[in-house]
Amino acid sequence: MICLRLGLRVSHKGVAVIPELRLQFNRRFEQAAYSALLARLEDRCGVNVEFRVAETPIFVALALLEQMAEAGAKLAGAIMEDRACLDAARNAIPNGYLVARETAHPNFLTADFAFMRDPAGQLTPQLVELQAFPSVYGYQVELCSSYREAFGLDKTLRTFLGELDEGSYWNLLKQTIVGECDPENVVLSELDPRHQKTRPDFEVTARRLGIAIADIRSLEAVEERLHYRDVSGRLIPVHRIYNRAIADELITRNVRLPFDWTRPWHVTWASHPNWYFLISKFSIPWLSRIPSLRSIVPPAVFLDEFLAGPGRREMADAGVELPTTYNSDTILRGVVLKPLFSFAGKGILFDPTYAELEAIPSDKRNEFLLQQRMAFAPTIETPYGLTQAEIRILYIWPDGGKLTPALSLVRLGRGRMMGVDHNRDLAWVGASAAFSPG
Repeated sequence: MICLRLGLRVSHKGVAVIPELRLQFNRRFEQAAYSALLARLEDRCGVNVEFRVAETPIFVALALLEQMAEAGAKLAGAIMEDRACLDAARNAIPNGYLVARETAHPNFLTADFAFMRDPAGQLTPQLVELQAFPSVYGYQVELCSSYREAFGLDKTLRTFLGELDEGSYWNLLKQTIVGECDPENVVLSELDPRHQKTRPDFEVTARRLGIAIADIRSLEAVEERLHYRDVSGRLIPVHRIYNRAIADELITRNVRLPFDWTRPWHVTWASHPNWYFLISKFSIPWLSRIPSLRSIVPPAVFLDEFLAGPGRREMADAGVELPTTYNSDTILRGVVLKPLFSFAGKGILFDPTYAELEAIPSDKRNEFLLQQRMAFAPTIETPYGLTQAEIRILYIWPDGGKLTPALSLVRLGRGRMMGVDHNRDLAWVGASAAFSPG
């Protein structure tokens, strides 16, 4: 049994944000410093950063980040101990995407949390999503350093979690991505990597670890091994793949790979592709049914169960306000429809109508969930008013090692969704970082 220590409530004036540092930053802010931040990022990454970077970091207590990190790790542990959940998730993997030689655990995990207000008006973090897939582990380090330099932030403010510093963080990341392999035989593989918005992260990671970047469509199969070609055209065997290719994008774009990646190739993965499905939005309905987790996991059910009736009763019993009668025009206010395996907020529908739910083919309804909509509490004071923050904890889990919370990532927004693509026309929003007094 997983025993999660809850009670993560925090005071708006004390822990969620540190008012003295917030006020100090806002008073000293200059547009020239923000321009210097962007220039530093471009220089450090070697390419232009195409997504919006927020004008400000946030300042939070380290204890709060560590509590979130503990909660995320225990939620992941609850999933991994639930054989029925993992088996159901594995059965939901689309045809052609169940990869051989599944590992005992993922190498990367992210847990997203948002601040909400409980009935007493206190701020409390709640889970937004868990995902066993890499995030911008390299880029985020450069963003933190660039904030510190551009705005002259106190050198004692911490960004790494636990006992990590920049050196040990990169050592742990190298141990996880490269392992015992020669870096020449390790590739960061993505679909059309040079045109992805996450390219800055790819470039930083490849340069720091000495590995190659390869379009997954360019990998060549020779007998039982996969290969890539270096800049001179030389064919080099791949021993390990740092997998950044998102299955949802491969499926949506109907990509036909030049090799069958379900075969047991002589290659290891970081992370193994199956974990993208095994710990994902698919896990949230399972977690929400555990009584001890209900204060941190929002109620959620699979769409087919909702339309059949049991899921509807389950959400109502969890306190979600639902209509008393249903017809095609009925709007489910306060509810969000989400595809299980989409990424970056794709396909999410707020306040869906009953007709929109029924329009999803019956054989596809088990690929969606309905979740109580989270009312993000604005907590970050900016010149444009209070802004919402979503905090992502980045975990690293080397083969044979332990799950380690390493760094946090922040997204600031004032729109309906928190992703940087959904706040591009606003100021003082976008990708950000968290700094904490040591």
